[in-house]
Amino acid sequence: DFVVLDRPNPIGGARVEGGEIHQGFHSFVGLRSVPNRHGLTACEIATWAAQEEKLDVNLSCVTMQGWQREMSFRDTGLPWVLPSPNMPTQETALVYPGMCLLEGTGISEGRGHTRPFEVSGAPYVDGDALAALLAEQELPGVTFRPMTFTPTFDKFAGIACDGIQQHITNADTYLPYKTGVAIVWAVQKLWPKSFSWRRDAYEFVDDIPAFDLLAGSAQLREGIDAGADLESLARTWADEEARFVQERESWLLYR
Repeated sequence: DFVVLDRPNPIGGARVEGGEIHQGFHSFVGLRSVPNRHGLTACEIATWAAQEEKLDVNLSCVTMQGWQREMSFRDTGLPWVLPSPNMPTQETALVYPGMCLLEGTGISEGRGHTRPFEVSGAPYVDGDALAALLAEQELPGVTFRPMTFTPTFDKFAGIACDGIQQHITNADTYLPYKTGVAIVWAVQKLWPKSFSWRRDAYEFVDDIPAFDLLAGSAQLREGIDAGADLESLARTWADEEARFVQERESWLLYR
């Protein structure tokens, strides 16, 4: 017997964002193909895993009462208990599906700062220029503030980094995955000679770039290097995202 006590998805369950993990790109950070923002609860993930992996298990799900798919965590009225030192707030969780991509680059994702993943930058970045280019993309539900921060650990520890902080203006329309891609795209576009992809081993894999493991394939990284515009990059995961929305219907426990 295996019993799962369900709990809210901390960034809501209505929206899905991101593409599939392609063959050859599975890893510790992506053992099964699922978008970065899947919108599933713990019990729904358990149901999916049991079916997809044909697990020999007697699964029981204790479902929630009162939760609806479109709820943010704040809507639940529950206290936020940080699941990680680098996930201190509800806003951190909301930006994470896209900002985790920065772990596969030489850009600081804000580890070592009090607002990890909400802030990002590097010593070679001009925060004003970065914020201006991102504003031109008219990304929904977010604004960008130029800022300077000094990480206390991880990338550029003790070194001042110029960059931006995201401010979520509308959590319902905000697209974390596209926003994270936009930040990587913008930094590479503005400072191509200084920008770099992470090349050292990442989560026990040393023969595939870390960014590719996080994105699920090489096409996003290759598109950025080739100079594709942001909307063209977004189209690379649109069909896969739509396909997952249909596939997950059979696993949903809340309508």
